[in-house]
Amino acid sequence: MSLTDILSPSDIAAALRDCQAPDSFSPKKFFQISGMSKKSSSQLKEIFRILDNDQSGFIEEDELKYFLQRFESGARVLTTSETKTFLAAADHDGDGKIGAEGIDCFKYR
Repeated sequence: MSLTDILSPSDIAAALRDCQAPDSFSPKKFFQISGMSKKSSSQLKEIFRILDNDQSGFIEEDELKYFLQRFESGARVLTTSETKTFLAAADHDGDGKIGAEGIDCFKYR
């Protein structure tokens, strides 16, 4: 399964266009524009599985900086500030990584 099996390619493209400039990435806005905020918890967990590059069950800071590139290989890398802000928002237990339940906090319904 790929991200485009769950999310519209045009929505992904729009979300990536919105955060092209360094330090312009907002997880909330990205999730809304890409359509992730409208997905069920099970769909978000599948997206998480796809984004978990090493399949460890967690997205660590090193993986998170390449978050946008998981949607499109030519996308930019998140800045250190963006990565830390994103991690802090989704790391519920402070262990420095995001579990599958952490991504659910960005649904913003």
